Amino acid sequence: MHFDVIIIGGGPIGIACGLEAQKKGLTYLILEKGPVVNSIFNYPTKMQFFSSSERLEIDNIPFISTEVKPKRNEALEYYRRIVTSNSLNIHLFEEVLNIEKEENFSIKTTKNSYTSSKIVIATGFYDVPNLLHIPGENLPKVTHYYKEPHYYSRQKVAVIGASNSSVDAALECWRSGAEVTLIIRGSEIGSRVKYWVRPDILNRIEEGSIKTYYNTNITKITENDIEINTNGKLQYLKNDFVIALTGYRPNFKLLELLGVNLSNDEKKIPQYNPETMETNITGVYLAGVVCGGMETHKWFIENSRIHAKQIISNILQNK
Repeated sequence: MHFDVIIIGGGPIGIACGLEAQKKGLTYLILEKGPVVNSIFNYPTKMQFFSSSERLEIDNIPFISTEVKPKRNEALEYYRRIVTSNSLNIHLFEEVLNIEKEENFSIKTTKNSYTSSKIVIATGFYDVPNLLHIPGENLPKVTHYYKEPHYYSRQKVAVIGASNSSVDAALECWRSGAEVTLIIRGSEIGSRVKYWVRPDILNRIEEGSIKTYYNTNITKITENDIEINTNGKLQYLKNDFVIALTGYRPNFKLLELLGVNLSNDEKKIPQYNPETMETNITGVYLAGVVCGGMETHKWFIENSRIHAKQIISNILQNK
């Protein structure tokens, strides 16, 4: 099976690329290793977007939500309906295992093999967590994803991080009856925490409802406790569960497999032409969050929707 373009990643930007390819008459296939918009599906159940609904729209398809800032379940329905109503050619639960380039690209997945003239990488960043690399991180009590608070009721829970996800998890677990400890590497709550949530977490910290350790790293996890280091001072805290929300990173292995150059620093920013989104490898394009490397706060749905038109336009010019 040969296609003009294969799009790896079935998130909002991958879907946008598929829509644009379909409108322009290109043969295409979207490959997604999970369900439609897998990353959004894995967001916390009650998550509310920072962006308003119109800024999450793709292909000028209206996104109607009950509030100005939509929630996870509304986004799932919106993107799912786009896929269904437009009969997009998308294969779900099909992970890419290998890509080789000869005259065309040869793609091997968990279910099939394909060839393609062009490749679009729209894999986002949510599938690969930043690990702590400490003893005990592989224990069953440790997770790098948070879904909902009920599971942690009446348990001693350590939440690691100072971002939106960490703050939301801490507040929700506390309100569901957990004894929450918030462990923050820096000296304050993250500057990008949603403005309507910031007063809530600061008040909970000030009143002592959520015990918070600033300038602190977790250094060891055991079945019954955790070891933390605060400015060189070690402490041991009783603990039942650890929610380590320390951020995520793009799938650099896939980029390296294709030969895409990454910046030689901690940012690992991929090389691409910002006008066409084509990388240093002819025929390989980037779309969405993956463009920012480790700077995962740089690209969002709202400012990368345009990538679909840029990419498909360039593909048509070079067909």
